[in-house]
Amino acid sequence: MARVKISEYKAKELVYNTLNLTPDFFSVLNKENLDITKLNKNKRYVVKVDQGVKGRLKKGLVALDKAPFEIELVIDTYKDLGFSCFFIEEFVPHEKLEEKYISIERVRDGKLVLYSNTGGIDIETEKISLYLEIDKEFLEKLFNIFDQNYFSFLEINPLVKTNGKLFLLDLAVEVDSTSSFFVKNSFSESDFVFDVKAKTEEEENILTLSQKSQAAFKFDFLNPNGSVFMLLSGGGASIVLADEVANQGFGKELANYGEYSGNPNEEETFIYTKNLLSLLLKSKAPKKVLIIGGGVANFTDIRITFNGILRALDEVKNDLVRQKVKVFVRRGGPNQEKGLADMKSFLEKENLLGYVEGPKMILTDIVLQALKYLKK
Repeated sequence: MARVKISEYKAKELVYNTLNLTPDFFSVLNKENLDITKLNKNKRYVVKVDQGVKGRLKKGLVALDKAPFEIELVIDTYKDLGFSCFFIEEFVPHEKLEEKYISIERVRDGKLVLYSNTGGIDIETEKISLYLEIDKEFLEKLFNIFDQNYFSFLEINPLVKTNGKLFLLDLAVEVDSTSSFFVKNSFSESDFVFDVKAKTEEEENILTLSQKSQAAFKFDFLNPNGSVFMLLSGGGASIVLADEVANQGFGKELANYGEYSGNPNEEETFIYTKNLLSLLLKSKAPKKVLIIGGGVANFTDIRITFNGILRALDEVKNDLVRQKVKVFVRRGGPNQEKGLADMKSFLEKENLLGYVEGPKMILTDIVLQALKYLKK
């Protein structure tokens, strides 16, 4: 038995119905069942991705205070990120001091209830206590909902009471994965959601490449309109370089994360790079950088992998120049002298050179060089 999330739409439908509350909310699948003419033109709305993603607001997957005519554009933006299920509800103006937090979790000894008089996205930094300043009748109703629907976890953050009305502005519910058999007219497996999104064609190509190769190729697409694209090698160095982008305040500009390792051959590196560059050229960022980075390889032949990268760059070099792309390289390993020299020569000739250096450069300094270009 495992705990799985149900969609926020289904969770709110269950909870609000039991509490006899009737807020204005609905679910949208790929925009086909969205008719903005039926929305109240005098109301403002909130649009969310409803696919079990944690920290949606911080990830830019919640749009607040939107007019009905703005909703389609918001959904199109989320669809471009690979999401397909959305939740729309009435926007509730309120004061920050009106936000509370409450959660109920099923544990071995019963139920663990946590409450904070200050809710919101930064609840982790606030003090959470077991001292409840909340209506007893409301809490009893939550317990009944929790038990009747086989909930394993329920979190309301924030819980808001404003103008005499109660609102569950963000509701997360997890259930026992086998419990849909025992509930009637409640939820089913079709309401389960997982923190996943549709893959782009390029991501699928890289996944296929990895499945067929002895080498390893990983790729996660984070922001289709990002300005920082990374072609990284080696797990440890890849994490360090990606973290440095975030540490420098460019986390939202990071377009992708991933790595190649395990001594890939030239053709495999070419395919991997070609798919990455395809996504880079689709980005609408006004200036972009490609960081080719990694530590000092033990086995991966730098000259061979760089030959594959150079082939891919050569195919789209004119497009890269037109889109103001610069390439920044820091790498080391077998045949690094030849590989780095070939890379620098090509980038200089094609007006793509940002910076090229070997392992004598501190690993994270290549990120600083790249971001310096973006800041100009």
